[in-house]
Amino acid sequence: MATGLTLQSSIRGAPDATAIIIPGSPALTVTYKDLVAETTSFQQKLAALGIAHGAAVSIATVNSYEFIVSFLAASWQRAIAAPLNPAYKQDEFEFYIDDVKSAIVLVPRGAYQNASPAVKAAQKFNAAIAECYWDATKHEVALDIKERGQLQGKPQQPVLTPQPDDTALILHTSGTTSRPKVVPLSHRNLTRTMHNIQQTYQLTPSDRTMLVMPLFHVHGLLCGLLAPFLSGGSMVVPPKFSASDFWRDFTLHRANWYTAVPTIHQILLKNPTPSPVPPIRFIRSCSSPLSPTVFHALEQTYNAPVLEAYAMTEAAHQMTSNPLPSVGPRKPGTVGLGQGVEVVILSETGDPVAPGAEGEICIRGENVTSGYLNNDAANASAFVAKEKGGYFRTGDQGRKDEDGYVVITGRIKELINKGGEKISPIELDNVLARHPGVAEAVSFAVPDEMFGQEIGVAVVRKGGVGTLGEEELRKWVGEKLARFKVPKKVYFTDVMPKTATGKIQRRIVAETMLKQEGKAKL
Repeated sequence: MATGLTLQSSIRGAPDATAIIIPGSPALTVTYKDLVAETTSFQQKLAALGIAHGAAVSIATVNSYEFIVSFLAASWQRAIAAPLNPAYKQDEFEFYIDDVKSAIVLVPRGAYQNASPAVKAAQKFNAAIAECYWDATKHEVALDIKERGQLQGKPQQPVLTPQPDDTALILHTSGTTSRPKVVPLSHRNLTRTMHNIQQTYQLTPSDRTMLVMPLFHVHGLLCGLLAPFLSGGSMVVPPKFSASDFWRDFTLHRANWYTAVPTIHQILLKNPTPSPVPPIRFIRSCSSPLSPTVFHALEQTYNAPVLEAYAMTEAAHQMTSNPLPSVGPRKPGTVGLGQGVEVVILSETGDPVAPGAEGEICIRGENVTSGYLNNDAANASAFVAKEKGGYFRTGDQGRKDEDGYVVITGRIKELINKGGEKISPIELDNVLARHPGVAEAVSFAVPDEMFGQEIGVAVVRKGGVGTLGEEELRKWVGEKLARFKVPKKVYFTDVMPKTATGKIQRRIVAETMLKQEGKAKL
């Protein structure tokens, strides 16, 4: 079933039920009937501009009602929603807009006049530009076209009906190669995950989530937005996570669960506990490992079960999760059981390992992407041979315990996982290498109490010496990449550690730098 049809089916029994609450003074409360009407209207606006089947609609706005409506409308029109982090710099917008060949880029009100980075990037590639915002006067989500770009002269398109195998969503996932991979997710992929999440947490119309994960990530889109729609439930959607506002909005609007990365859980724990603590049915943690210490602190502080899950973009988010207390035990340090997804542990050759042994975590299910876009090499290495089941390789090492719960023991891939943000070290290497004072640079993950992992870089100055310092390097990266990609630790070294064959390996560099740091502290 397509996501549009799934959402429309949710309103049949209760069209006047609340679907979305946008906090504010006053708050904006949207019913299912209103949401479907608004999305249908926005779909008609896209069709009138010439948006047709397969057109990429890039959305560069914060979490908001207009984001939700434009995302749904694009997929209903058989177009492809391509959400983008609104905090990207111009170079980053240019890469993503060019990579998906965006037909139109949706930006916030005022972005065009202010020549925002997204606007400049769209102009470079002749994408249409429209400001998208909630017009309180007209009580509608406005689509204010600023430049028609490649849509100039394109005829109005018919309003379409999405099909299950249409690509509904495109996201990028950073890899260990220099070019991020494009992950297409179909309506079928999305609806399977929506059903899996709904069943895992037994979501009903009485449930309301506090949606604080960004909607340009699969975590927020699938678990925070689409799965509640499937259940007929509702959500509170602030523009961004704010620790000072979280519990106020959670309590005021009567939310009863939330999903977040461990970093957000830790920030909440460091802030005042609400008094009284509101009733919380469960707390979900995903996108980055949750330490048992934080797990127990959350349960004790908020008197709610904490359910850790395991997910990735290529699986349309959720693969495994610890169950609700009424279903089974939750085990700190594990990511639970497969949830509507077949999970196996395989060797390098794609064969099952012995029970309890470590290997690569591999998955199979209707939620899994059919393959990366235009990347035969990545697909060849990402999937086990069809004769051995065609499983998708997650790149994570792990095992199953005696009850079948999955334990992740390490990362095979070299991504830096900073609080759920997956950062390509190659991308950072390339930016650092462009600095005139840098001879060599290698990025890698370093342990971090707050984010799980932070960014470390080893740098050899040109000539071996110089005045190049940490702050100058951080500023250099910050001017070219989003803030979360700026290194926390910079290690200057005279010689970059290499293998006997002269090859630089991140693991060896990281171990050498951390060892030297440890000695320096003694």
